[in-house]
Amino acid sequence: MAELDKAMQELDDLFASAREAPRHLPDHLNKAILADAVTARSEAAVAEPAVKPVVLQRQGFWRQLLLAVGGLPTIGGFAVACAAGVWIGLEPPSFLPDPAQLVGYSDSTSVPYDSYDLAVMLGEEVQ
Repeated sequence: MAELDKAMQELDDLFASAREAPRHLPDHLNKAILADAVTARSEAAVAEPAVKPVVLQRQGFWRQLLLAVGGLPTIGGFAVACAAGVWIGLEPPSFLPDPAQLVGYSDSTSVPYDSYDLAVMLGEEVQ
């Protein structure tokens, strides 16, 4: 613990000495930086016309919603996920029970189970 305090004290002393002796930019370097900035500014003024200020317009609800969710790529992802959900719901994979049978709809008149609970159906498939 004492070594850590000693190291922290040395670090604090180092930072204090750095704060006491601020370094100044040499004059020739300062002049070169400012001359380069003036050149870049004049080139930019020649290359681009004056930029007009952007006027914010009031947007409709659907436009705001589209921007809030992330734009058209996100809406495309939502559409694909919705289509996949409908497809899986209408034609479930073999390891999932058919949702139509869970709600009581069956093509056959014979009913193998007294109740159509998901736990019962999954329990029967596992055994």
